[in-house]
Amino acid sequence: MNLLATTSTVAISLYALLSTFYRSAQVLYALPTNVSSASDDVAVSGALPSVDVMVPCFNEDPRTLSACLRSIASQDYAGKLQVYVVDDGSGNLDAVAPVHDAYADDPRFSFILLGKNVGKRKAQIAAIRGSSGDLVLNVDSDTILAADVVTKLARKMQDPAIGAAMGQLTASNRNDTWLTRLIDMEYWLACNEERAAQARFGAVMCCCGPCAMYRRSALLLLLDQYETQFFRGKPSDFGEDRHLTILMLKAGFQTEYVPDAVAATVVPDRLGPYLRQQLRWARSTFRDTFLALRLLPELDRYLTLDVVGQNLGPLLLALSSIAALAQLALTATVPWWTGLIIASMTVVRCSVAAFRARELRFLGFSLHTLINIFLLLPVKAYALCTLSNSDWLSRESAKLPNESERQVVIPNPLAGPNAEGGSAIAGSNRRKDLSRRSSRFVTSNSICSGE
Repeated sequence: MNLLATTSTVAISLYALLSTFYRSAQVLYALPTNVSSASDDVAVSGALPSVDVMVPCFNEDPRTLSACLRSIASQDYAGKLQVYVVDDGSGNLDAVAPVHDAYADDPRFSFILLGKNVGKRKAQIAAIRGSSGDLVLNVDSDTILAADVVTKLARKMQDPAIGAAMGQLTASNRNDTWLTRLIDMEYWLACNEERAAQARFGAVMCCCGPCAMYRRSALLLLLDQYETQFFRGKPSDFGEDRHLTILMLKAGFQTEYVPDAVAATVVPDRLGPYLRQQLRWARSTFRDTFLALRLLPELDRYLTLDVVGQNLGPLLLALSSIAALAQLALTATVPWWTGLIIASMTVVRCSVAAFRARELRFLGFSLHTLINIFLLLPVKAYALCTLSNSDWLSRESAKLPNESERQVVIPNPLAGPNAEGGSAIAGSNRRKDLSRRSSRFVTSNSICSGE
């Protein structure tokens, strides 16, 4: 009994000390300042950089995809904007065909249909290699952008030292369930505490996939490394956003967070999909944390504290929780000290978040503590034990066409010189319909290989 109680008490006390120091520093550095960054001081006059928006899709709901493309088409950006929608071997092409057709006459839009499912990373690369904009904006197909997102991210990217920048994420389906409400608050904290604090030192450790902009010149230097990531000799094709961000930092570029560039994305509304997503993210985080360790000597000491807090903190909390539960089960003794510390830290953190966000709903984020202890910590432990597993987990299998109906890509004759992989067809009927627009065909296999 004494051993279990002592273990739990020591572990939770160390966790409280580390977490208090780490969270206090994080909130302090995350506070907005009146000092503008170098990129904000750059004159906006002259020619604006051209922007290519990449939207990889896989079995996306037509309504969700339509909302995403509509938000991109409605951007108020005054510079040149090209949009590349890459269908990654979806099995619901007939359902999304009307969405594609709605933008077929828009010269800014090009559509690429890949002949088989190759993964989000390769789908992005297929479009990147076929485009030529100064900046590249990656947008998930279930994400809706505010009308000024491209403008605000492009303004931040006017500083040539910045290689990547991300916007603030919210949950578009926040009001659906209790879980989506919690995830929306989780996103707010991740963006406006974690990323905001890291951005103070020009080193956001993960420019999130739903809305992240990259400098093409920097991206091209890293594209081969990005495409051929391996872990323990096996290809690693998830966690693309974190890996690409770490590559940017390793190459000497800054990565930034733009809080007023807001994007709303669909989040899981049930525990099963949410935990599978968290498992995939945990594996990605652990893999790229090893890569990020080499960067720490070159970065501000706060970033070292950030890495320690995010990795050692959960380990101490898990150890304390296991010892406390064992104490309760084996001795029927309630671990009051452990429970009191966890409850106190939860109340303080939620209260600070509610004050900073000016929203009382953040007091309800206390429920996340229970989910973290009883669900997320076991998921992270399992992720650490199965790092070599590269299953996507949340992606549905696409129903691919047979070989006689192999997909091809047709350039959009209205899309201009950048539309090397434009409007596309899937299946014989769809191919015949679109072939009336152009006689130039490029196979999807050619696009995937970057030819």
